[in-house]
Amino acid sequence: MAARSLRIGVLAIVAFAGGLILARALMPTHVELPPTERASVLPEPRPLPSLTLTNQDGQPLAPDFFKGHWTFVFFGFTACPDICPTTLATLKQVVRALADLPAAEQPRVLLITVDPERDDAARLSAYVRFFDPAFLGATGSAQDIAGAAQAFGVPYSKVSLPDGGYTMDHGSGLFVVGPSGGIVAYSSAPHDAPAIARDFRKIVSFVESRS
Repeated sequence: MAARSLRIGVLAIVAFAGGLILARALMPTHVELPPTERASVLPEPRPLPSLTLTNQDGQPLAPDFFKGHWTFVFFGFTACPDICPTTLATLKQVVRALADLPAAEQPRVLLITVDPERDDAARLSAYVRFFDPAFLGATGSAQDIAGAAQAFGVPYSKVSLPDGGYTMDHGSGLFVVGPSGGIVAYSSAPHDAPAIARDFRKIVSFVESRS
């Protein structure tokens, strides 16, 4: 368990560092970013390619799924013993804390599985809706998941267990995708609901001030 926690910690650090490097590389000197607590905000949205995924209802994820919405995106899997359920429970608190925002600014939550071998649409649906009936999930072929993870810069790997089974190591970062359909911010774990909610409000104001 200690080795697994170390691997996950390394993955999270790598992903977080990548987000910071990306933000700094893209940051025009004249752009004043909002003073967030945990989030790394990008000065311009990072475009995402069209993802070939299946949603929690077994339907193709629309090519314009992210357009016109605010979305928290997290990569995980239903058999995850700790990080994933903790993060989804945290996001439930975040969504509640942001319920006073106008409908157009309230965020959706999307879990993209890194374990498509076990996480079909039905299993994913039951899992995400246990935390909140409005939460969304996405699965697909191994190739589809690899493409989605690459688009977000999320590392993951399959790890064999002594009993013959396996688990998944994965980056635990949280992405904010804006209405343009691009990534606008990134937060590393551990996640804190009040801080995420406060940062989200600042991110929305920043993005809308530049549109």
